[in-house]
Amino acid sequence: MSLHTKSFIKALLRQPVVRTPVWLMGQAGRHLPEYRALRARAGSLLSLYKTPAYASEATVQPVQRFNLDAAVVAHDMLMLADAMGLGLYFVAGEGPRLRHPLRDETAIKRLRVPEPQALEYLCQAVAQSRHALAGRAALIGVAGSPWSLACYMVEGGPPGDFQLIKKMLYRRPELLHRLLQTTSRAVAASLNAQIESGAQVVMLLDPFAGALADGVYQRFSLFYVREVLARLHKTHQGLRVPVILHAQGASQWLGSMADSGVDCLGLDPRCDLGLARQLVGNSVALQGNLDPAALLGDEACIRREVQRTLQAFGPPSAGFGHVFNLGRDLHPATTPEALAVVVDAVRAFSHVKGGVYA
Repeated sequence: MSLHTKSFIKALLRQPVVRTPVWLMGQAGRHLPEYRALRARAGSLLSLYKTPAYASEATVQPVQRFNLDAAVVAHDMLMLADAMGLGLYFVAGEGPRLRHPLRDETAIKRLRVPEPQALEYLCQAVAQSRHALAGRAALIGVAGSPWSLACYMVEGGPPGDFQLIKKMLYRRPELLHRLLQTTSRAVAASLNAQIESGAQVVMLLDPFAGALADGVYQRFSLFYVREVLARLHKTHQGLRVPVILHAQGASQWLGSMADSGVDCLGLDPRCDLGLARQLVGNSVALQGNLDPAALLGDEACIRREVQRTLQAFGPPSAGFGHVFNLGRDLHPATTPEALAVVVDAVRAFSHVKGGVYA
């Protein structure tokens, strides 16, 4: 493995590194002209995701341009719902939609974990991405959390005020639990397939964690994260496969998430990185958590915010375990030049000299 790959995985496992590794949420996307050209060749997002050569190219592009420490496989978390028969499509300017949302007991009882061949395109994309990276960066496999997937599955698209899913939660909790049980098995199967195909790290995305009340989050989201983790292949070919959990709006439950069995917690921009480190101690690594809007500033602003984020985590003399990232996906107006400034600033400000950041 290259220094980039080693640094990233060592940071996730809270081992000493010579500098903070960096990758960026949403890095494989419309911010890069080469991605826009690829998307045009593919003809549609679905075609891009379902064609392994296109998906692999999109995965590797940010590493080629910015020399990042990790690449995340180009894959929408709702592709799993599509593989389960819900019919994914995209509406320009509105995002993903499902043709067959789960609105009754019959549909939920009929739902099944997809057969392996339904995810074959994803496995090929992971394998081709790993080969194309050639050890220059670690490869991250990705899936949505059972709760966030269920939100889309019931609502049929971006959940908005979560009316349908929360009505099910409070009126028919046993029915929602059944859906989450099936979905957790499907998520684990997808992540395991990605691990077997070459993913060196896996990440669970829970963008709708913050929509739940205290007590409800633990029963309907975190419980099923644990169910996924219980089914995951923790090692592959003798090497540890670290797990990242990125839950938006869930910083009030950091302690519970740190005890779930994940190796790293992704933090959104509303969370104080230093306080989070005090809370979880050395039990898990932390990923984040620069506000993506900071990349809309000038170069001096971006560099200042990068340095502030690194300093918020604190000196490595108190322990390692930080992966620099954004707190959420890139803002649509972000430029490649701004991304380059972020990566350069992390490299410049995070080298370790005598146990403290330079």
